[in-house]
Amino acid sequence: MTYWITVEAKKGFTLIELMVGMGIAMVMLAAVTSTFISQTKIYHAQEQVNEMQQNARGAVDLMIRELKMAGYNPAEAAFVGVTYNSTQLMIQADLDGDGEISTSSADYEQITYAYDSANKRITRALGVGGAQSLAENVTAFTFGYLDIAGNATTDSAAIRQVSVQITTQTSKPDPDYSSNGGYRSYTVSATITPINLAL
Repeated sequence: MTYWITVEAKKGFTLIELMVGMGIAMVMLAAVTSTFISQTKIYHAQEQVNEMQQNARGAVDLMIRELKMAGYNPAEAAFVGVTYNSTQLMIQADLDGDGEISTSSADYEQITYAYDSANKRITRALGVGGAQSLAENVTAFTFGYLDIAGNATTDSAAIRQVSVQITTQTSKPDPDYSSNGGYRSYTVSATITPINLAL
């Protein structure tokens, strides 16, 4: 009795086909990785820009709200709503109507803004309490005092408007941004007319 053994040819990849396939896969993987890295960099850069802008806008919005109350004086006490000072912005308002400005850190009757250039931040203090950080990564904080005609004044009693300008920068440099050492910057400004000072 005779037995015949048949051997079927097994199908597979040749070494050349395997190398070509791996080459194509590596090119595709490199393209996906490059796209992912690029998108991540763009996302982080945009996140930094949003944080920088929000930082400046938030600080100015708070100053506008508090400056609008400056000089509120229902008891007609003897104080000025905004005190002239070239290094800090002090706002006073008799919110409880008792005829006195409370310097307690629990009250909002005396608020002082100042620029801490060493730490690049704007601080805010209630009364004589400790200053708290209001805005970070601030490269400039300037303010000016204007009289009823819109001219600069150094007389606290003549102040009718306050101009505020804040410049912030991103907390980290963007390697794809060549200006300013890679730091993007943003400036916001406002001129506020406290209604109580116009009386």
